[in-house]
Amino acid sequence: MALADWRLEGEWLKNCSCAFGCPCDFNARPTQGYCEGLVAMRITKGHFNNVSLDGLCFAVTVHFPGPLHEGDGDAQPILDERASPEQRNALASILSGEHSAEGTLFHIVSIVVARMHEPIFAPFEFDFDMAGRTARMVVPGILETEVEPIKNPVTGAPHRAQVVMPEGFEHIMAEIASSNIRSMGAIKFQTTGAHSSLAHVVQTPQGVAA
Repeated sequence: MALADWRLEGEWLKNCSCAFGCPCDFNARPTQGYCEGLVAMRITKGHFNNVSLDGLCFAVTVHFPGPLHEGDGDAQPILDERASPEQRNALASILSGEHSAEGTLFHIVSIVVARMHEPIFAPFEFDFDMAGRTARMVVPGILETEVEPIKNPVTGAPHRAQVVMPEGFEHIMAEIASSNIRSMGAIKFQTTGAHSSLAHVVQTPQGVAA
């Protein structure tokens, strides 16, 4: 089947329950043996065939009982309520992985997620400062997360670290920070002072574009 023509460019947020420096990025096991977290994006420029996705936000909350590559995960999409029916269908098609090449982000997610919960359509508040290592996303009553710089444990000064993945399927480079999460949808959990990745990404059917 020919893949649809789509592209998502924008601000990418990955917050999870692990220690700083997501173990998944190093092919290591989750810090606590399981993974609870979210990915989210504010699309600055995007499309699916002839449907514009500019300005829309989405998030996906997840729970995995072990490393992601072992599967058996739960996921719930949360989509921007401003999206038209055509835009909702477009985002759902991208997130499903059916229009992504093998080994790319959304294709991998479609394999490791065993239970996809019903999507939620809701308003988003989305603030993102990659250079400052700060972010805030609120989906009222459903999902809240805040990001701040990691603090030096002795001086309290902001600490800076990056992860660079030349062959990454999620991003090429991300700033690493500290996050809090409160998830109140179908996948309920709460984290404090855990991992955050902030990145500018371009996703296509063939994977991450430079």
